[in-house]
Amino acid sequence: MTDRPSIIVAPSLLAADFSRLGEEIASIARASWLHLDVMDGHFVPNISFGPPVIAALRKHTDAKFDVHLMIDPVDPYLEATAKAGADHITVHVENAPHLHRSLQTIRALGCRPGVAICPATPAVALSEVMDLVDIILVMTVNPGFGGQSFLDSQLSKIRTLAEMIRESGRDIVLAVDGGIDPRTAPRVVDAGATMLVAGSAVFGKEDRDAAIRALEGPFVDHTT
Repeated sequence: MTDRPSIIVAPSLLAADFSRLGEEIASIARASWLHLDVMDGHFVPNISFGPPVIAALRKHTDAKFDVHLMIDPVDPYLEATAKAGADHITVHVENAPHLHRSLQTIRALGCRPGVAICPATPAVALSEVMDLVDIILVMTVNPGFGGQSFLDSQLSKIRTLAEMIRESGRDIVLAVDGGIDPRTAPRVVDAGATMLVAGSAVFGKEDRDAAIRALEGPFVDHTT
């Protein structure tokens, strides 16, 4: 038995087969969240997809669309992302010069606001927005590509942010993205994470349901 909260596993669509996205989404029906990485080839060195694809996917699942905007500028695309069907919108502390306003705009659009933090950025950078965020996303790889190795150096940041969340008294999801698999998942959960973003650890497996269960580990009731 454990007194830890249940862990959310959000499969990352970036690792899916883009030629059959509808089928790929159907294969992860166990997941209540779907992580969608929007990349522009400018803020990060890759290009993925944008609001039209998000809107097209919305009819294929009831999962929460957890949209991670790795684009610069980000503010001009918040409304389009919300209208496309996002439930949560996460911006980076590094690409949102007016972060308060960006987070307030996201909430005003009817979405849960989140903020992501890159490996080289200290946890203290989020100290002034703890009252505005519903999700904090710790990048445990340098953003822009899937399949990278987990950066052990980020464990201390996860612990620091978990303590900042406790001190805030707010129910903030602490998510981790990058190199998450059955080996690293227990380590980040032990550090305080409550949500795991996983790409190849889910979409790279034949049995996606089993892959999600493996990441959920002992923190989720598997009898349901």
